[in-house]
Amino acid sequence: MSSPSRQIHLNAFLRNVGQHEAAWRLPETNVGGVTDIEHYRHLARTAERGKLDAIFFADHPVLKDRSQDRPWDSLDPFTLVTALSGVTSHIGLVATASTTYNDPYGIARRFGTLDHVSKGRAGWNVVTTANAAAAANFGFEVHPDPNQRYERAAEFLEVTFGLWDSWDDDAILGDKEAGVFVNPDAIHSIDHVGENFRVAGPLEIPRSPQGRPVIFQAGSSEPGKDLAARYAEAIFTAQPIIEDAQAFYADVKGRVKACGRDPAKVLILPGLSFFIGGTEEEAHHLQETFENLTLPTYGLAQLKRITGVDYDDHDLDAPVSIPPRAALAGDQKSRHDLVHRLTSSENLTLRQLLRRLSAGRGHRITAGTPEQVAGTIVEWFENGAADGFNLIPPALPTSLSTFVDQVVPILQDKGLFRREYEGTTLRHHLGLERPSVGERGFQAAAE
Repeated sequence: MSSPSRQIHLNAFLRNVGQHEAAWRLPETNVGGVTDIEHYRHLARTAERGKLDAIFFADHPVLKDRSQDRPWDSLDPFTLVTALSGVTSHIGLVATASTTYNDPYGIARRFGTLDHVSKGRAGWNVVTTANAAAAANFGFEVHPDPNQRYERAAEFLEVTFGLWDSWDDDAILGDKEAGVFVNPDAIHSIDHVGENFRVAGPLEIPRSPQGRPVIFQAGSSEPGKDLAARYAEAIFTAQPIIEDAQAFYADVKGRVKACGRDPAKVLILPGLSFFIGGTEEEAHHLQETFENLTLPTYGLAQLKRITGVDYDDHDLDAPVSIPPRAALAGDQKSRHDLVHRLTSSENLTLRQLLRRLSAGRGHRITAGTPEQVAGTIVEWFENGAADGFNLIPPALPTSLSTFVDQVVPILQDKGLFRREYEGTTLRHHLGLERPSVGERGFQAAAE
């Protein structure tokens, strides 16, 4: 059971008009919201009204296949959260950025600036970009393999941390009488020379309110878990079954401890998609309404991306079995494993599989009353499966508003979620301390 001091953490993943692939086809959906800043302002304010820890935006620096079948994440996430910092005052602002298709100095500068602009609410979701098609947009002839990408990511993070720490907290003197604005001895070059980067530093902006932005990491692959164990402060993962989530939770917390870090200070946040109704029957009917609007062409393209297998000629109403990953080449390893386990444990037709994946691509999906949805959250939280959830509303803004208005009060009444923000920084919301200059947290032997 949870202790009275332990609180559930909730972030909202805001994907244009909804995570469900058919959300845009609902009669009430404003498809213009995909690029409308007023739509995103409304979402940010709603999430802040619910006292959520943060809002989170993904990044896909390449137009995916079957773009005619659903809206995509067309706006740059960093620009978006910067714009939203001006219409919110407390909620965290997490943007995704790739370590494969960016450079450390640019990332350190942008996210350090965001932390200043937002007064300490910035978070960086670190990814290595799995979509090989992105390479052609950045002048790469070949998309690096996973091991290369994660090796680059580790060095990228080290350089970025060094740049964020290149200013001491008291570097700015502002001594008008003496004519000294900054103490030059409190600003340091990093002079990094590595396998992937040569960066002199220092950064040209002072150390930010949080010391450095909060590091999020998404993914469940072996190299992803190792990277997260060393650097991440919150981890997003797809875990549809509580037993698998408990195993992942124990595994990652153990890796964190082995790196000399405090497992309690690394939060594990599985994705959660939800359909909420006044009764359980209403909730399932709502879910069915979404699924009836799905386009098999889109689902098949996504299944091929995950598994590496083309199922276009497979009868939609015939049973389907996804081969284990070891038998196939692919780059969506953890998602592939999830889909394989799903078809191994249930006798699903291809159509049923596509409908099952339409809301979250392997994330936990729950349909029920507000009390039942809250019960799922509490069950996972109290039984070693999650420190909270990355909420994935199927439709926006309606699903988010329903959750804020109907589920959050139940969690508050249970004493497991805040009624008001007690601090102003994302680190405070997440129960994380402000790191000192040069602090990494992991043992040197782990390098």
